[in-house]
Amino acid sequence: MDPIDHEEIARLTEEYGGEWGINHTRRLLQLISIIGEGIEYNRETVWLAAHLHDWGAYSRWAQAGVDHAMRSRQVAQEYLTVRQAPKDLIEPILECIEYHHRGDPGRRIESILLSDADALDFLGSVGILRDFAKKPKDLRGAFETIKGRREKLPHMLSLEKSRGIAARRIENMDFILDAFMEETFGHF
Repeated sequence: MDPIDHEEIARLTEEYGGEWGINHTRRLLQLISIIGEGIEYNRETVWLAAHLHDWGAYSRWAQAGVDHAMRSRQVAQEYLTVRQAPKDLIEPILECIEYHHRGDPGRRIESILLSDADALDFLGSVGILRDFAKKPKDLRGAFETIKGRREKLPHMLSLEKSRGIAARRIENMDFILDAFMEETFGHF
């Protein structure tokens, strides 16, 4: 019997992460299939890491003052250990989770795929709409967050294919942000 119940993990991701959590995971897996095309990688590791990578940010497991990537690593390690997942599967998953917001050139390809996909999901229209939705009464704060991500995230990408997708998404961001500035006359 397989100790890893994919249906349970997907259900828990949706239950605790809400619609955002499960749809963010689905988008990551789509992006990984695009940027990982032609690359040999462990799909099971990526699937599990994509679902577990933000669990430490969900209210059930979040801890004040603890980076959500590190908390997600802790939660995932406990979850996978209790389910008696093989150690050779757990270690790559934990690496993916720990480094999904920062790059270390020596990481395995699965970790690079997840972090590139995660960065890409915060670029383009999804990134803009997410940040404006999170701060409906602080549009200037949302705008500044978006501009910061627009500048920072492309430099964190490792794969050429990811950089190409980012360039297109940044063009979309610039178009939307320019229209927003024009239509608000800078009063937001």
